[in-house]
Formats: sequence, C-alpha cells, structure tokens
Amino acid sequence: MNILVTGGAGYIGSHTVRALIHAGFTPIVVDNFSRGHRNAIPSDVKVIELDIANPKIINVLRDNNIKGIMHFAAHSQVGESMINPSIYYENNVVGSYRLIESARQAGVQHFVFSSTAAVYGEPEVVPIVETSKLQPTNVYGRTKLMIEDMLHDYSSIYGSTYVALRYFNAAGADESGEIGEDHSPETHLIPLVLETALGKRPHITVFGTDYDTIDGTCIRDYIHVTDLASAHVLAMNYLVGGGESRVFNLGSGNGFSVKDIIDTAKNVTGINIPVEYGERRKGDPSTLIASSDCIKDILGWNPKHSELSQIISDAWRWHRLHPSGYDDI
Repeated sequence: MNILVTGGAGYIGSHTVRALIHAGFTPIVVDNFSRGHRNAIPSDVKVIELDIANPKIINVLRDNNIKGIMHFAAHSQVGESMINPSIYYENNVVGSYRLIESARQAGVQHFVFSSTAAVYGEPEVVPIVETSKLQPTNVYGRTKLMIEDMLHDYSSIYGSTYVALRYFNAAGADESGEIGEDHSPETHLIPLVLETALGKRPHITVFGTDYDTIDGTCIRDYIHVTDLASAHVLAMNYLVGGGESRVFNLGSGNGFSVKDIIDTAKNVTGINIPVEYGERRKGDPSTLIASSDCIKDILGWNPKHSELSQIISDAWRWHRLHPSGYDDI
C-alpha cells in the first residue's frame, strides 16, 4: 500500500518512513527540502521534490495510487512563530489546506496528521487528556489547531477519516545512529545540550528558573522518536481498517525538567556541560505532561524506548557519529 509522507526528509518524517517500510507499506516522500535532508531518506524510497501547496500534488496522489497521507510538512519552532507568524500561517495553514483539498479531489481517504501538545497551551490539569481545554499560547500551536479543525470538517462533510497525533517532546534517534535530529537553527533542548557536550556551543542556556515547578525550570514529556513513528503506523492501520476519525495524545506520561535533562546528559556523556541562565521565552508553558491512555487502549500503542536515559543515549550516538549532522553523510 502506497503512503504519501509529506516532510519525509525531516526529523520525525524520516524515522516514520523507516517504520512504514518495516511494517510493509510503500512510503513515497514529498518534501520541498527547505528544512529537510535528502540523506535522511533511504536510497530506494521514491522522493518527489515539491511543495505541498503546489497544485501538482494532485497528480502525485493520483499517479502513485496513494491510499493514505502522513503529513509532517510544517514549520515547528515556537520562538520563530512568535517572531514571524506570517510564514507559519502560510506554510502550515494554507499549505495544509491545499494538501487536504488535493487529497479530497484525488479521492485519498485516510490522513494521519502530525499535531502537537502546543494546542493545549498552559494546561489547567496535568496529565493532559484529549478532552482538555484547547488554548494554544503561541502561533505554532494555533496553526496546528486550525489544521485539526480543517481535518474534522472535511471528515464530517466529505467522509474522509483522520488521526491527529498530539506529540509532546519528540527526542532521541534511530538506534542504528544512521538518522537523527538535525535542524538549522537548532532549537530543541536535548540536541542543544549534546552539541554543548561536543564543544560546538560554549554553554547551554536555561530559559527561566522561576516557573512553578519543583526546580523552577520548565517540565516536558519526552517521547522517543522511534515510539512516535510506531504510533503513526498504528494510526494508519487503524484508519485503513475502518477506524473512525480520532485525536490521540502521544507522550511517555513522565515529566522531566530542563535541569533533569542536563543532569542526565552529563551522566550519559561523562562531560560536565556548561550552563547559563536566561529569561523566560515568550509562549513557553511551564508544564506539559501527557496522558496517552487513549491511544494505548484503542490502538495498542506501547512505547518501548522512552526512558530518558535511552532517549539521550540514542541521541548522543547520533551526534557523536555525525557531529555536523547530515553534512557528514
């Protein structure tokens, strides 16, 4: 079965491409390579360089007999979204609308969407469940919620089906060390900490030490990217098997502070990582922890790699083997 993977050259998309292959699907990647890496895609996977907003996407869907779409193509930096919202509304919202409408016209019925925990904003209750109030505090989260709403309306009116997966903090790397996280600029905490351990950065900056948490720093729920990829495969199988449209949280259910991450990285690497402290970043909630009971109960998802030490160990392997990221491949 042919599955279109938009943004398949990105961090989560490239890991999911491998998971699809292992599950017996045939992934076909569409990526405009504005932020992805061609070397992240196996050489035997068909790759089409195209923006999701391009009208030619309809021909890609029809000509390749696409049965389902996994949609990862989006800008995803919270800070950038608060500085330059226009590119987030253009790329995430407008681009996704054109992709969803192209899928409708091409008769593609199944859609697995890469959403985010940022749709919850500052949660009123932790752990967060799927029925928690949706109140995003940043532009990135608002764009993802708009896309969820589009998918819901298309499903209700046109009869397509979708699963929206609300990720918490994706981290780690494939255990082979062949693919991993490589953003430019890098904004995610774990790779920034590990780049500091490698000496590529003079220090890691902790943004905010006055949050209402046990040590004053933000708390997040980290999920291994391999576990994340497996959830996408389960979601597509669920839809192909006749499952109704759903929203699922994806997280480990455990919260770790910024200081926890740095301390674990010090233990894993054996390096005393320099730390500096700065002001809070605009739009950062203090605590995000998931309840993933729903996806476990309905899809049988079972995260196997999301212990913090394993996440950081796998990420460290990738960074040690490829200190310049995909430029080393």
